[in-house]
Amino acid sequence: MVEWLAVAQGLYYLVTGVWPLVHMPSFIAVTGPKTDLWLVRTAGVLITAISLPMLLAGYRHAVTPEIALLAVGTAAGLTAIDVYYSLKGVISKIYLADAVPEVVLILLWALAYLG
Repeated sequence: MVEWLAVAQGLYYLVTGVWPLVHMPSFIAVTGPKTDLWLVRTAGVLITAISLPMLLAGYRHAVTPEIALLAVGTAAGLTAIDVYYSLKGVISKIYLADAVPEVVLILLWALAYLG
């Protein structure tokens, strides 16, 4: 199960990370106006970079505890940012929709390792 989970999360992060890098106008249309596009691109690059070891580990059936920690830590961090800044009105409420799959991923990793 952890291989599938690493690939699924890696694909999700690859798509969401690359999106603002390849088509900022559609990203802004969905997520709301931005003032610091460099910061959006920075987040995109980092999320993309995080996706690659997850994908590779899942594909190679070599998901280590370090990959699981990267996956859960990233999902938890993105969830916290999505929820906190959405509720504070700093970013669009659409980011709350991103928090849902992030929480599901955290629960699935917990189930895989603790269940």
